[in-house]
Amino acid sequence: MAYNILIAFDDSPNAMRAVEHVAKFFNPSNKVTLLSILHDTAALCDMNSPELTAYFLSQRSSFCAIEEKKKSLIEGALKEGKQVLINAGFNDENVIIKAIVKNNGIARDIVDEATSSGYDIIVMGRRGLSGIKEFFLGSVSQKVLHGAREVSILMVN
Repeated sequence: MAYNILIAFDDSPNAMRAVEHVAKFFNPSNKVTLLSILHDTAALCDMNSPELTAYFLSQRSSFCAIEEKKKSLIEGALKEGKQVLINAGFNDENVIIKAIVKNNGIARDIVDEATSSGYDIIVMGRRGLSGIKEFFLGSVSQKVLHGAREVSILMVN
């Protein structure tokens, strides 16, 4: 029986370890989706409102350039993750890259995608934030673990 696997993916080493774990331990006949949740910076970069502070307006092009660079890094990492799976024997058409704009929060968007699209398991790295950020904000993996009720979760260390 083939499973439908969702890998929560960003450009971190932990996310790539999750991909490598799937490549090593899961049957290549499974369907795998590499999912990235992107921040909606396009709306902010296109905004031209007098309410924006003068400082932001003066720095907007730099901000938007950095955001585009981050987006291209994630797209490159997604392609690299897909290639890892293909090299492990997964069929090209069974490995899907999906990037969606953040709607309700990264963890909730991952859980919503997994439950609404019928995934059997979410695979993700255990950590992504620094220790300080995780203490104050909580980790995405921890929030997914507590929020997912209808789908199994595999945390990769």
